[in-house]
Amino acid sequence: MTELVKVLLADDQVLVRAGFRVLLDVEDDIDVVGEAATGAEAIERCRESRPDVVLMDIRMPDLDGIEATRRIAAIPGLERVKVLILTTYDTEEYVFDALEAGASGFLLKDAGPQELLHAIRVVAAGEALLAPKITRRLIAQFTAARAAHQVAEDRLGVLTQREREVLALVGTGLSNAEIGAALSLSPATAKTHVSRAMIKLGARDRAQLVVIAYQTGLVSARPMA
Repeated sequence: MTELVKVLLADDQVLVRAGFRVLLDVEDDIDVVGEAATGAEAIERCRESRPDVVLMDIRMPDLDGIEATRRIAAIPGLERVKVLILTTYDTEEYVFDALEAGASGFLLKDAGPQELLHAIRVVAAGEALLAPKITRRLIAQFTAARAAHQVAEDRLGVLTQREREVLALVGTGLSNAEIGAALSLSPATAKTHVSRAMIKLGARDRAQLVVIAYQTGLVSARPMA
């Protein structure tokens, strides 16, 4: 039996929330457990319903989605809540901040129904939703200025050489199976290295490993063509 994924909808537009609910309510493995119109409400609903995934809009009154994400990530007992940021092209610059705040990924608001359903299931399973054509451009653009302020060797000193290699490949968006193939490891061994790197670096999830890979220069911040 497929495990039920509990979803919280956080968007200040009633019609947007209603549209998401109509789409999600017909899925046997997804249960919408609540709605929120502000960031503060999203935090409160998370405390009440303990969702697996929060669909979080960036622009909301009272408290924006990034700060709400940061606060949710810091609340004891809500460590397993995954936040999927909903964004539009004119708010792309905030996505990097959202990933740093603890978001597990992001999705454009104009994504199709199947993309949304796939995103929810991927994030609920503990993976990062990082579409290469958007994420690499974003991180390359907004990490370049910040990277100079990071002390890469101090931060990466806790990792073994193999863990550094794995982290670099995580940063390029590869899955555990793809990392294993690249390094001649089994997917299970690759997953173990990813997990150890997360623990040593204090990363909440795979999305934050991607951010760290760019910040520390393991992945070059090159603009995409």
